[in-house]
Amino acid sequence: MLFKISKIVFIAGILILSTTSPVTGQNPFIKDQFTADPTARVFEGKMYVYPSHDVDCGTDWFCMKDYHVFSSDDLVNWTDHGVILHQNEVAWVDTNANAMWAPDAIEREGTYYFYFPAIADTNTGFRGRKIGVATSNTPYGPFSPEAEPMEGVDGIDPNTFIDEDGQAYLYWSGRGIWGSELNSNMLQIESEPERLDEHHPQSGLREGPFMFERNGTYYLTYPRVIENTEALVYATSDHPLGPFDYQGVFMDEHESGCWTNHHSIVHYEGQWYLFYHHNDYSPDFDKNRSIRVDSLFFNPDGSIQKVEPTFRGVGLTEATSHIQIDRYTAISDDGAHIEFLDPSSPFKGWKTMLSGDHAWVRYNSVDFGNEPPERLKVRAQSVSGGTIEIKLNSLEGPVIAEIDIPESGSWNIYETSLEIQQTAVHHLFVILKNGGPVEIDWMSFK
Repeated sequence: MLFKISKIVFIAGILILSTTSPVTGQNPFIKDQFTADPTARVFEGKMYVYPSHDVDCGTDWFCMKDYHVFSSDDLVNWTDHGVILHQNEVAWVDTNANAMWAPDAIEREGTYYFYFPAIADTNTGFRGRKIGVATSNTPYGPFSPEAEPMEGVDGIDPNTFIDEDGQAYLYWSGRGIWGSELNSNMLQIESEPERLDEHHPQSGLREGPFMFERNGTYYLTYPRVIENTEALVYATSDHPLGPFDYQGVFMDEHESGCWTNHHSIVHYEGQWYLFYHHNDYSPDFDKNRSIRVDSLFFNPDGSIQKVEPTFRGVGLTEATSHIQIDRYTAISDDGAHIEFLDPSSPFKGWKTMLSGDHAWVRYNSVDFGNEPPERLKVRAQSVSGGTIEIKLNSLEGPVIAEIDIPESGSWNIYETSLEIQQTAVHHLFVILKNGGPVEIDWMSFK
């Protein structure tokens, strides 16, 4: 598996920082609420992610009423800036529809423009699915909405792009993928909308366009239902409005059966990233989703390598944090699996279950820093007792710690001295040496 040690380490982990306290985690990287449709943008040297916000309305359909924005300067520590726009603040929106779906944001000349779809209240003189614009002088809002939706744009999932020559474009979906030039005020379309996917495969729903440019090639990417759920596909052109040549799939349909996927692609600190969503916290109801991030790579000819979704995500995990090994990089075929700590409260996270002979999980890219820690703590429980060992970098690597988990029916924190003290970045293998089953919540070095 590819990884690189630099300011940002790929195929690694994420620590989420809320507005009140830090929480350790990886994919999904927002841990206290349902999020979907993430648009990632780099503003002022930071990564900002603008997702939609799934909430429970007591129905069996999507329900979204407002938008948050999250930011990070290292893809490890994330800040929730709170609600930046609520449907009740937009005069033309039908607030009974709860349809504040996939948004986007972009900056021009010091103003931040936030584009969002909604269903119009017919009493306001508008009808159907429209796209609105809100503005702010900061990337984290709050945003003030325009009094009316954009004229001549009927659809959902707005996406914006500014080319090197300064021309801005708007893309959206609605019975196909559409695009148009934007006026310099960023509030109106300048040209007649053009259908961009007319010559692409037409079977299945197509929505959620996201445009980016790399080495003179324009990539039009979007979710498309191929069999049962949405895969991510792309097409390329030498112009922002095409024509676009269909290239194929770069992320397969979710094996879990999560019906939707929605994404963005961004370059940050020398690496390309794919932001997307899954239904990690709601496996039985795929209208409550959670956003993820994984590294994305290109072949020498410019084609996109297929992205395999990971729990591990991106970024380094500090050894002194609570290392959630359930967000593993790899897992043994037998005797190891993951379950919710509390199925009735999924935001409490997961636990790792080791029950088979020498069952293991691998957790990549743990940063031990410059001063070697001396001890290991593990929050665990075992109904029959067992011993786990922690090795570095491979199943044949050195054992840095071995710890007995005594027979107990409750969670406890167990501690032991390290047999080998380490600095720098290493992968961890957590292995059931004997006994078991053993359940592990987290481990931490100190």
